[in-house]
Amino acid sequence: MDARTGLPVVGMVGGGQLARMTHQAAIALGQSLRVLAVAPDDGAALVAPDVVIGRHDDVDAVREFAKGCDVVTFDHEHVPGEVIRTLAAEGFTLLPGADALRYAQNKREMREHLGALGLPVPRWTADDLGAFGDEVGWPIIVKTASGGYDGRGVFVARSVADVPPGVEVIGEELVPIARELAAVVARSPLGQVAAYPVVETVQQDGICVEVLAPAPGLDDDSAIEAQRLAIDIATRLGVVGVLAVELFETTDGRILINELAMRPHNSAHWTIEGARTSQFEQHLRAVLDYPMGDTGLTAPAVVMVNVLGGEPGGMSIDERLHHLFAEEPSAKVHLYGKQVRPGRKIGHVTVLGDDMEDCRRRARRAARILEEGYQH
Repeated sequence: MDARTGLPVVGMVGGGQLARMTHQAAIALGQSLRVLAVAPDDGAALVAPDVVIGRHDDVDAVREFAKGCDVVTFDHEHVPGEVIRTLAAEGFTLLPGADALRYAQNKREMREHLGALGLPVPRWTADDLGAFGDEVGWPIIVKTASGGYDGRGVFVARSVADVPPGVEVIGEELVPIARELAAVVARSPLGQVAAYPVVETVQQDGICVEVLAPAPGLDDDSAIEAQRLAIDIATRLGVVGVLAVELFETTDGRILINELAMRPHNSAHWTIEGARTSQFEQHLRAVLDYPMGDTGLTAPAVVMVNVLGGEPGGMSIDERLHHLFAEEPSAKVHLYGKQVRPGRKIGHVTVLGDDMEDCRRRARRAARILEEGYQH
Protein backbone atom coordinates (compact mmCIF):
# COMPACT_ATOMS: atom_id res chain seq x y z
CA MET A 1 0.00 0.00 0.00
CA ASP A 2 1.04 3.58 -0.61
CA ALA A 3 1.40 4.99 2.90
CA ARG A 4 0.41 8.44 1.64
CA THR A 5 -2.94 7.36 0.20
CA GLY A 6 -3.78 4.05 1.87
CA LEU A 7 -4.41 2.62 -1.61
CA PRO A 8 -2.67 -0.18 -3.52
CA VAL A 9 0.33 0.38 -5.77
CA VAL A 10 -0.05 -1.14 -9.23
CA GLY A 11 3.14 -1.72 -11.21
CA MET A 12 3.06 -1.81 -14.99
CA VAL A 13 5.96 -3.36 -16.87
CA GLY A 14 6.48 -1.34 -20.03
CA GLY A 15 6.52 2.41 -20.48
CA GLY A 16 4.60 2.89 -23.72
CA GLN A 17 1.30 4.55 -24.50
CA LEU A 18 -0.73 1.87 -22.74
CA ALA A 19 1.07 2.56 -19.47
CA ARG A 20 0.71 6.28 -20.13
CA MET A 21 -3.07 6.02 -20.48
CA THR A 22 -3.32 3.58 -17.56
CA HIS A 23 -1.53 6.20 -15.46
CA GLN A 24 -4.25 8.70 -16.39
CA ALA A 25 -6.93 6.26 -15.23
CA ALA A 26 -5.03 5.56 -11.99
CA ILE A 27 -5.01 9.26 -11.07
CA ALA A 28 -8.81 9.39 -10.96
CA LEU A 29 -8.89 6.31 -8.71
CA GLY A 30 -6.34 7.83 -6.33
CA GLN A 31 -3.91 5.03 -7.06
CA SER A 32 -0.17 5.10 -7.55
CA LEU A 33 0.94 3.57 -10.84
CA ARG A 34 4.57 2.51 -10.85
CA VAL A 35 6.14 2.11 -14.30
CA LEU A 36 9.09 -0.03 -15.40
CA ALA A 37 10.37 1.72 -18.52
CA VAL A 38 13.30 0.90 -20.76
CA ALA A 39 14.26 4.56 -21.18
CA PRO A 40 13.43 7.87 -19.46
CA ASP A 41 11.84 9.22 -22.66
CA ASP A 42 9.32 6.37 -23.00
CA GLY A 43 5.78 7.71 -23.27
CA ALA A 44 4.71 6.82 -19.72
CA ALA A 45 8.04 7.82 -18.21
CA LEU A 46 7.45 11.37 -19.44
CA VAL A 47 4.31 11.77 -17.30
CA ALA A 48 4.33 9.25 -14.43
CA PRO A 49 6.08 10.30 -11.18
CA ASP A 50 7.17 6.80 -10.09
CA VAL A 51 9.35 5.42 -12.89
CA VAL A 52 12.03 2.73 -12.66
CA ILE A 53 14.41 2.23 -15.59
CA GLY A 54 15.08 -1.41 -16.39
CA ARG A 55 14.61 -4.25 -18.84
CA HIS A 56 11.41 -6.30 -18.87
CA ASP A 57 13.42 -9.45 -19.66
CA ASP A 58 15.83 -8.98 -16.72
CA VAL A 59 14.47 -10.98 -13.79
CA ASP A 60 16.51 -8.99 -11.27
CA ALA A 61 15.23 -5.68 -12.63
CA VAL A 62 11.62 -6.86 -12.59
CA ARG A 63 12.05 -8.26 -9.08
CA GLU A 64 13.39 -4.96 -7.70
CA PHE A 65 10.56 -3.14 -9.44
CA ALA A 66 7.93 -5.52 -8.05
CA LYS A 67 9.08 -5.04 -4.47
CA GLY A 68 7.32 -1.69 -4.40
CA CYS A 69 4.03 -2.97 -5.84
CA ASP A 70 0.92 -4.75 -4.58
CA VAL A 71 0.32 -6.20 -8.06
CA VAL A 72 2.31 -6.12 -11.29
CA THR A 73 0.73 -6.08 -14.75
CA PHE A 74 1.97 -5.42 -18.29
CA ASP A 75 1.57 -2.99 -21.18
CA HIS A 76 2.99 -5.53 -23.67
CA GLU A 77 3.39 -9.31 -24.05
CA HIS A 78 7.19 -9.42 -24.18
CA VAL A 79 7.97 -10.33 -20.56
CA PRO A 80 9.38 -13.89 -20.70
CA GLY A 81 7.24 -16.54 -19.07
CA GLU A 82 10.15 -17.76 -16.96
CA VAL A 83 10.53 -14.28 -15.45
CA ILE A 84 6.84 -14.21 -14.48
CA ARG A 85 6.94 -17.77 -13.09
CA THR A 86 10.10 -17.11 -11.09
CA LEU A 87 8.67 -14.04 -9.40
CA ALA A 88 5.27 -15.67 -8.84
CA ALA A 89 7.05 -18.54 -7.06
CA GLU A 90 8.74 -15.95 -4.84
CA GLY A 91 5.37 -14.60 -3.76
CA PHE A 92 4.86 -11.64 -6.06
CA THR A 93 1.47 -11.11 -7.70
CA LEU A 94 1.71 -10.73 -11.48
CA LEU A 95 -1.45 -10.54 -13.59
CA PRO A 96 -2.21 -11.99 -16.02
CA GLY A 97 -0.19 -15.03 -15.04
CA ALA A 98 2.32 -16.81 -17.25
CA ASP A 99 -0.03 -19.74 -17.90
CA ALA A 100 -2.54 -17.39 -19.54
CA LEU A 101 -0.11 -14.94 -21.12
CA ARG A 102 1.68 -17.68 -23.06
CA TYR A 103 -1.28 -17.87 -25.44
CA ALA A 104 -0.88 -14.20 -26.34
CA GLN A 105 2.89 -14.60 -26.71
CA ASN A 106 3.01 -17.60 -29.04
CA LYS A 107 0.63 -17.99 -31.98
CA ARG A 108 1.33 -21.70 -32.37
CA GLU A 109 0.43 -22.43 -28.75
CA MET A 110 -2.61 -20.17 -29.04
CA ARG A 111 -3.90 -21.91 -32.16
CA GLU A 112 -3.26 -25.37 -30.68
CA HIS A 113 -5.02 -24.59 -27.42
CA LEU A 114 -8.01 -22.76 -28.84
CA GLY A 115 -8.49 -25.55 -31.38
CA ALA A 116 -8.33 -28.15 -28.60
CA LEU A 117 -11.03 -26.19 -26.75
CA GLY A 118 -13.24 -26.39 -29.83
CA LEU A 119 -13.18 -22.65 -30.46
CA PRO A 120 -13.47 -21.35 -34.05
CA VAL A 121 -10.08 -20.62 -35.65
CA PRO A 122 -8.91 -20.57 -39.29
CA ARG A 123 -7.39 -23.76 -40.66
CA TRP A 124 -3.67 -23.67 -39.90
CA THR A 125 -0.48 -25.70 -39.59
CA ALA A 126 2.98 -25.46 -38.07
CA ASP A 127 4.34 -28.38 -40.08
CA ASP A 128 4.59 -28.78 -43.86
CA LEU A 129 3.51 -25.40 -45.22
CA GLY A 130 3.92 -26.60 -48.79
CA ALA A 131 1.49 -29.46 -48.35
CA PHE A 132 -0.85 -27.17 -46.39
CA GLY A 133 -0.85 -24.57 -49.16
CA ASP A 134 -1.61 -27.24 -51.74
CA GLU A 135 -4.48 -28.48 -49.58
CA VAL A 136 -6.22 -25.18 -48.73
CA GLY A 137 -5.08 -23.28 -51.79
CA TRP A 138 -2.41 -20.64 -52.32
CA PRO A 139 -1.79 -17.97 -51.24
CA ILE A 140 -1.68 -18.61 -47.50
CA ILE A 141 -0.93 -16.34 -44.55
CA VAL A 142 2.39 -16.97 -42.80
CA LYS A 143 2.97 -15.61 -39.29
CA THR A 144 6.01 -15.70 -37.05
CA ALA A 145 5.07 -17.70 -33.97
CA SER A 146 6.12 -14.93 -31.60
CA GLY A 147 7.13 -11.29 -31.57
CA GLY A 148 4.92 -9.86 -34.33
CA TYR A 149 2.59 -6.89 -33.94
CA ASP A 150 1.11 -4.07 -36.06
CA GLY A 151 1.54 -6.12 -39.21
CA ARG A 152 5.10 -7.16 -38.45
CA GLY A 153 5.74 -10.87 -38.75
CA VAL A 154 2.76 -11.46 -41.07
CA PHE A 155 3.32 -12.39 -44.72
CA VAL A 156 1.26 -13.45 -47.73
CA ALA A 157 2.97 -16.52 -49.20
CA ARG A 158 2.15 -17.53 -52.77
CA SER A 159 4.52 -20.50 -52.64
CA VAL A 160 6.95 -22.16 -50.25
CA ALA A 161 9.64 -19.83 -51.58
CA ASP A 162 7.89 -16.92 -49.83
CA VAL A 163 8.17 -18.50 -46.38
CA PRO A 164 10.90 -16.71 -44.34
CA PRO A 165 13.72 -19.11 -43.39
CA GLY A 166 15.27 -19.60 -39.97
CA VAL A 167 12.30 -18.54 -37.87
CA GLU A 168 9.41 -20.46 -36.31
CA VAL A 169 6.23 -19.77 -38.29
CA ILE A 170 2.70 -21.02 -38.70
CA GLY A 171 0.62 -21.06 -41.87
CA GLU A 172 -3.06 -20.15 -42.03
CA GLU A 173 -5.65 -20.33 -44.75
CA LEU A 174 -6.45 -17.04 -46.46
CA VAL A 175 -9.86 -16.44 -44.90
CA PRO A 176 -12.56 -14.74 -47.03
CA ILE A 177 -12.88 -11.70 -44.77
CA ALA A 178 -15.88 -9.38 -44.90
CA ARG A 179 -14.35 -7.23 -42.14
CA GLU A 180 -12.42 -7.45 -38.88
CA LEU A 181 -14.01 -7.14 -35.46
CA ALA A 182 -12.77 -6.99 -31.88
CA ALA A 183 -14.43 -8.17 -28.68
CA VAL A 184 -12.86 -6.73 -25.53
CA VAL A 185 -13.63 -8.03 -22.06
CA ALA A 186 -12.09 -7.74 -18.61
CA ARG A 187 -11.98 -10.42 -15.92
CA SER A 188 -11.18 -10.22 -12.21
CA PRO A 189 -9.46 -12.90 -10.07
CA LEU A 190 -12.85 -13.79 -8.60
CA GLY A 191 -14.14 -14.43 -12.11
CA GLN A 192 -16.36 -11.40 -12.67
CA VAL A 193 -16.37 -10.49 -16.36
CA ALA A 194 -17.42 -7.29 -18.13
CA ALA A 195 -17.82 -7.09 -21.92
CA TYR A 196 -17.62 -4.01 -24.13
CA PRO A 197 -19.71 -3.59 -27.29
CA VAL A 198 -18.16 -5.39 -30.26
CA VAL A 199 -16.35 -2.99 -32.58
CA GLU A 200 -15.24 -2.97 -36.21
CA THR A 201 -11.53 -2.41 -36.78
CA VAL A 202 -10.25 -1.06 -40.10
CA GLN A 203 -6.78 -2.27 -41.08
CA GLN A 204 -4.26 -0.74 -43.47
CA ASP A 205 -0.97 -2.55 -44.21
CA GLY A 206 -1.52 -4.68 -41.11
CA ILE A 207 -2.01 -1.66 -38.84
CA CYS A 208 -5.32 -0.75 -37.22
CA VAL A 209 -6.15 2.74 -38.45
CA GLU A 210 -9.78 3.13 -37.36
CA VAL A 211 -12.22 1.65 -34.83
CA LEU A 212 -16.02 1.97 -35.07
CA ALA A 213 -18.09 1.42 -31.93
CA PRO A 214 -20.44 -0.32 -32.03
CA ALA A 215 -19.66 -2.34 -35.18
CA PRO A 216 -22.04 -0.98 -37.83
CA GLY A 217 -24.68 -3.39 -39.06
CA LEU A 218 -23.60 -6.26 -36.81
CA ASP A 219 -26.71 -8.24 -35.93
CA ASP A 220 -27.45 -9.00 -32.30
CA ASP A 221 -26.81 -12.73 -32.62
CA SER A 222 -23.34 -12.19 -34.09
CA ALA A 223 -22.49 -9.55 -31.49
CA ILE A 224 -23.53 -11.86 -28.66
CA GLU A 225 -21.57 -14.72 -30.24
CA ALA A 226 -18.42 -12.58 -30.35
CA GLN A 227 -18.83 -11.40 -26.75
CA ARG A 228 -19.45 -14.96 -25.55
CA LEU A 229 -16.33 -16.13 -27.37
CA ALA A 230 -14.23 -13.50 -25.60
CA ILE A 231 -15.77 -14.30 -22.21
CA ASP A 232 -15.24 -18.02 -22.79
CA ILE A 233 -11.59 -17.48 -23.70
CA ALA A 234 -10.96 -15.23 -20.69
CA THR A 235 -12.57 -17.74 -18.35
CA ARG A 236 -11.03 -20.92 -19.76
CA LEU A 237 -7.52 -19.44 -20.02
CA GLY A 238 -7.75 -17.80 -16.59
CA VAL A 239 -7.05 -14.30 -17.88
CA VAL A 240 -7.04 -11.49 -15.30
CA GLY A 241 -7.26 -7.97 -16.68
CA VAL A 242 -8.30 -6.82 -20.13
CA LEU A 243 -8.48 -9.37 -22.95
CA ALA A 244 -8.88 -8.25 -26.55
CA VAL A 245 -9.99 -10.91 -29.04
CA GLU A 246 -9.41 -9.87 -32.64
CA LEU A 247 -11.91 -11.57 -34.95
CA PHE A 248 -12.63 -12.19 -38.60
CA GLU A 249 -16.20 -11.89 -39.86
CA THR A 250 -16.17 -13.98 -43.02
CA THR A 251 -18.13 -13.40 -46.19
CA ASP A 252 -20.26 -16.46 -45.34
CA GLY A 253 -21.16 -15.13 -41.90
CA ARG A 254 -18.75 -17.01 -39.64
CA ILE A 255 -16.87 -15.48 -36.69
CA LEU A 256 -13.27 -16.73 -36.41
CA ILE A 257 -10.61 -15.93 -33.83
CA ASN A 258 -7.57 -14.13 -35.23
CA GLU A 259 -5.37 -12.87 -32.36
CA LEU A 260 -5.39 -12.42 -28.57
CA ALA A 261 -3.98 -9.59 -26.46
CA MET A 262 -4.01 -9.75 -22.65
CA ARG A 263 -3.66 -6.05 -21.82
CA PRO A 264 -5.36 -2.81 -22.81
CA HIS A 265 -5.61 -2.78 -26.58
CA ASN A 266 -5.76 -0.35 -29.48
CA SER A 267 -9.23 -1.59 -30.41
CA ALA A 268 -10.60 -0.19 -27.13
CA HIS A 269 -8.91 3.22 -26.91
CA TRP A 270 -12.30 4.66 -27.86
CA THR A 271 -13.57 3.68 -24.39
CA ILE A 272 -11.76 6.63 -22.74
CA GLU A 273 -14.53 8.96 -23.91
CA GLY A 274 -16.94 6.51 -25.52
CA ALA A 275 -17.68 4.11 -22.64
CA ARG A 276 -18.77 4.73 -19.06
CA THR A 277 -15.66 2.89 -17.84
CA SER A 278 -12.50 3.08 -19.95
CA GLN A 279 -10.53 -0.08 -20.66
CA PHE A 280 -7.65 1.39 -18.65
CA GLU A 281 -9.73 1.89 -15.51
CA GLN A 282 -11.27 -1.53 -16.10
CA HIS A 283 -7.83 -3.14 -16.28
CA LEU A 284 -6.89 -1.54 -12.96
CA ARG A 285 -10.16 -2.66 -11.40
CA ALA A 286 -9.58 -6.19 -12.64
CA VAL A 287 -6.02 -6.67 -11.40
CA LEU A 288 -7.00 -5.16 -8.02
CA ASP A 289 -10.09 -7.42 -7.87
CA TYR A 290 -12.45 -4.45 -7.65
CA PRO A 291 -15.96 -4.91 -9.08
CA MET A 292 -16.08 -4.26 -12.83
CA GLY A 293 -17.37 -0.95 -14.21
CA ASP A 294 -20.24 -0.15 -16.56
CA THR A 295 -19.24 -0.80 -20.20
CA GLY A 296 -22.15 1.04 -21.81
CA LEU A 297 -21.64 3.55 -24.62
CA THR A 298 -21.78 7.27 -23.86
CA ALA A 299 -23.02 8.08 -27.39
CA PRO A 300 -24.75 6.15 -30.19
CA ALA A 301 -21.64 6.31 -32.40
CA VAL A 302 -17.95 6.48 -31.45
CA VAL A 303 -15.04 6.57 -33.89
CA MET A 304 -11.36 6.38 -33.01
CA VAL A 305 -8.70 7.05 -35.65
CA ASN A 306 -5.02 6.36 -35.05
CA VAL A 307 -2.56 9.15 -35.82
CA LEU A 308 0.45 7.86 -37.75
CA GLY A 309 3.71 9.72 -38.06
CA GLY A 310 4.46 11.38 -41.39
CA GLU A 311 7.61 12.71 -42.95
CA PRO A 312 9.61 15.07 -40.69
CA GLY A 313 9.55 18.82 -41.24
CA GLY A 314 6.78 21.22 -42.08
CA MET A 315 4.20 22.44 -39.60
CA SER A 316 4.99 21.73 -35.92
CA ILE A 317 2.72 19.47 -33.88
CA ASP A 318 1.74 22.49 -31.77
CA GLU A 319 0.58 24.38 -34.87
CA ARG A 320 -1.33 21.33 -36.04
CA LEU A 321 -3.14 21.12 -32.72
CA HIS A 322 -4.18 24.76 -33.07
CA HIS A 323 -5.72 24.06 -36.49
CA LEU A 324 -7.28 20.76 -35.39
CA PHE A 325 -9.09 22.30 -32.43
CA ALA A 326 -10.28 25.20 -34.59
CA GLU A 327 -11.65 22.85 -37.26
CA GLU A 328 -12.91 19.97 -35.08
CA PRO A 329 -13.45 21.31 -31.54
CA SER A 330 -15.31 18.20 -30.40
CA ALA A 331 -12.43 15.84 -31.30
CA LYS A 332 -10.60 14.37 -28.30
CA VAL A 333 -6.86 14.13 -28.87
CA HIS A 334 -4.42 11.72 -27.24
CA LEU A 335 -0.73 12.11 -28.08
CA TYR A 336 1.68 9.50 -26.76
CA GLY A 337 4.89 11.50 -26.35
CA LYS A 338 6.64 9.52 -29.09
CA GLN A 339 9.24 10.71 -31.54
CA VAL A 340 7.65 10.96 -34.96
CA ARG A 341 8.61 8.31 -37.52
CA PRO A 342 6.74 7.56 -40.76
CA GLY A 343 3.99 5.03 -40.10
CA ARG A 344 4.50 4.97 -36.31
CA LYS A 345 1.45 5.33 -34.06
CA ILE A 346 1.99 8.63 -32.25
CA GLY A 347 -1.54 9.16 -30.95
CA HIS A 348 -5.24 8.85 -31.65
CA VAL A 349 -8.34 11.01 -31.90
CA THR A 350 -11.88 10.11 -30.88
CA VAL A 351 -15.17 11.65 -32.01
CA LEU A 352 -18.60 10.91 -30.53
CA GLY A 353 -22.00 11.62 -32.06
CA ASP A 354 -25.32 10.31 -33.29
CA ASP A 355 -24.29 9.40 -36.85
CA MET A 356 -21.46 6.96 -37.55
CA GLU A 357 -20.50 8.34 -40.96
CA ASP A 358 -20.40 11.90 -39.68
CA CYS A 359 -18.18 10.80 -36.79
CA ARG A 360 -15.88 8.99 -39.22
CA ARG A 361 -15.56 12.07 -41.40
CA ARG A 362 -14.73 14.34 -38.46
CA ALA A 363 -12.31 11.87 -36.82
CA ARG A 364 -10.46 11.24 -40.08
CA ARG A 365 -10.16 14.97 -40.71
CA ALA A 366 -8.79 15.57 -37.22
CA ALA A 367 -6.23 12.78 -37.59
CA ARG A 368 -5.21 14.02 -41.04
CA ILE A 369 -4.51 17.51 -39.67
CA LEU A 370 -2.21 15.99 -37.05
CA GLU A 371 -0.49 13.79 -39.63
CA GLU A 372 -0.12 16.19 -42.53
CA GLY A 373 -0.67 19.70 -41.17
CA TYR A 374 -3.53 22.01 -41.95
CA GLN A 375 -4.86 21.95 -45.50
CA HIS A 376 -7.59 24.30 -46.74
